[in-house]
Amino acid sequence: MSALSQSTPVLALSDISVSYEGSRILRGVNLEVAQSGLVCLMGRNGVGKTTTLRAIMGLARLDAGAITLAGRELAGLATADRARLGIGYVPQGREIFPHLTVLENLKIGLLVHGLKEDSTLERTLELFPVLKEFLRRKGGMLSGGQQQQLAIARALLTDPKVLILDEPTEGVQPNIIDMIGETLLKIKQEGRVSILLVEQYVDFCLEVGDSFYIMDRGSIVATGGIDELNNATIKQHLAV
Repeated sequence: MSALSQSTPVLALSDISVSYEGSRILRGVNLEVAQSGLVCLMGRNGVGKTTTLRAIMGLARLDAGAITLAGRELAGLATADRARLGIGYVPQGREIFPHLTVLENLKIGLLVHGLKEDSTLERTLELFPVLKEFLRRKGGMLSGGQQQQLAIARALLTDPKVLILDEPTEGVQPNIIDMIGETLLKIKQEGRVSILLVEQYVDFCLEVGDSFYIMDRGSIVATGGIDELNNATIKQHLAV
């Protein structure tokens, strides 16, 4: 039995297909995220990775297939309802509020979900100590790496079942990438949140991931435990 099927997945995509303006973008994608697991969805640019995430969030309509969260079918649910059910989503570009302070950005995440601040904010800031230093600074004044940490922290404040990250290392300096990696490993070790990570930086995936899926032309073409991601597979499907 593979590592991907040893437990009931918290998030499961079953044979999903998506089209855009008459062109098929996703073709029968199957993907699972295990409880407390960190799954890396990999592939070259333009192969359907972000569309997969958008489908999970209800931002791309399915032509076929099903998506379940903790066994619940998500079909017909609005994006906000999917978030309330337990999906924390950090898209490319981070989408923080640049004119609000770091603290205001974080509190908005709580407000939108009707959650109280209690100890959740402090616990989250412990994962991102750099944010503690800049609570009164406007989000737009942060570096790209600091904004990425803010976006991840805001998503975590909603206490999600699954945290979905789209290219968190893109445009981020190496020392911040290391910090983000260490934080994801801490989150994984806590065992409360599963993570689906879209990423092209192979070394980062090897460092933090449990398992991988590789996409090409809208289909999954390779999958396995992260220790099975060998040079031949990387060269065939990931090398530019």
